[in-house]
Amino acid sequence: MTADPLRLAPLPREGLPPWAEPLLDPRAFWSGRIWYDTTLAHALPPGAEPLAARGTAVAVPLLRARGALHSLTTPYTQDWRPLGAPGLDEAGWRAAGAAFGALLRRRPPVILDTIDPAGPWLAPFLAGLRAAGIRAARFDHVGVWRETLPEGQGWEDYLAARPSALRHTVERKGRRAERELRFDLIAAPGPALEAGIEAFHTVRAGSWKPAEPFPDFDAALMRAAAESGALRLGVLARVADGTPLAAQYWIIDQGGARATVPKLFHLESERAASPGTVLTAMMVRRLIAEDRVRVLDFGRGDDAYKAHWVSGRVPLIGLVLADPRHPAGLAALLRQAAGRWLRRFR
Repeated sequence: MTADPLRLAPLPREGLPPWAEPLLDPRAFWSGRIWYDTTLAHALPPGAEPLAARGTAVAVPLLRARGALHSLTTPYTQDWRPLGAPGLDEAGWRAAGAAFGALLRRRPPVILDTIDPAGPWLAPFLAGLRAAGIRAARFDHVGVWRETLPEGQGWEDYLAARPSALRHTVERKGRRAERELRFDLIAAPGPALEAGIEAFHTVRAGSWKPAEPFPDFDAALMRAAAESGALRLGVLARVADGTPLAAQYWIIDQGGARATVPKLFHLESERAASPGTVLTAMMVRRLIAEDRVRVLDFGRGDDAYKAHWVSGRVPLIGLVLADPRHPAGLAALLRQAAGRWLRRFR
């Protein structure tokens, strides 16, 4: 297949332009319009310039910051990939890689990250890059924790497969929560969602988590996801005074098959009552029983609690794409090779 030439085009901060629509998979939330529109509007570093290496069948979302090109990824990104027309086959992805490689010739290196190494687009895309003379040095980036549930598994069987300490906490603290706490699940736009977002931020402020780099992002994503039916926002509040003790939101994608939790918080002052664990149990139970999701995804990062809820870690990778004919490209490849040698030696 002949490579479709790519050219760099700006991406407006108000959202993806109309030309991107044919390249979007409606089942893939994390590389879809809602995700990119919210990211462009609410999560770009100051001075960064969003771009796309754009062709007819493929677009590669990028960010130019401090003179360097990177994938259009942020601390919130769960999965980055080029945007490809539905049905694009292996030959098409190879041609896209060759076209992207032609664009990178005699340029400084480009860094892509948050990539699932099992993505079917990746191997042919890299083959096309190699054919264009571009070398790709792989590095470990971040882990994602998820589990695919066996067919027909319900909540009780799921819980029975969790570590005993988690089961006992859910059962013991859950009984108290039924007496003293109120659980709200919000999925649609409206006043309840706005109250839920306010509770989410209240819990966030009282948690142990550091300050958000982009404070408006989560609320904007929740509102947009609610409009599409993809949001599940859970809030656990004390009945006596209405104080929210824990909050988290999940995104449903892949045609309803997967649920991903980008953020979950609890008040640090209420830690002894385990409101975060109780709320997670309530949310997972609803997701399994009512939404009938088959994949539970606890998102990026290696927080210890995630291994209690799901069994598998998927290592997401990064790539340094470099032209060895460019001085900076050659230096980047040598640094990557030296790093691999040192890790092996140690």
